[in-house]
Amino acid sequence: MEKGIDYIIDEHGKWVFTAKYHQERGYCCGEACKHCPFDYESVPEPIKTKATLIRNNLSKSMPNAIHAKDN
Repeated sequence: MEKGIDYIIDEHGKWVFTAKYHQERGYCCGEACKHCPFDYESVPEPIKTKATLIRNNLSKSMPNAIHAKDN
């Protein structure tokens, strides 16, 4: 794995996997990952709805973010 390509480290020191990493894995793990390219298909409700709303708001503030809708 390559930093900046497969993951980034956020302001709290936590690893955040990129859409590229998730796409290569090939499935939604169900953990509501920030860059899930699978539209959170394995995430249970109500977490799925909340994660989708958060991601939509993030996309508005960060237009260069890569998500499922961009692929």
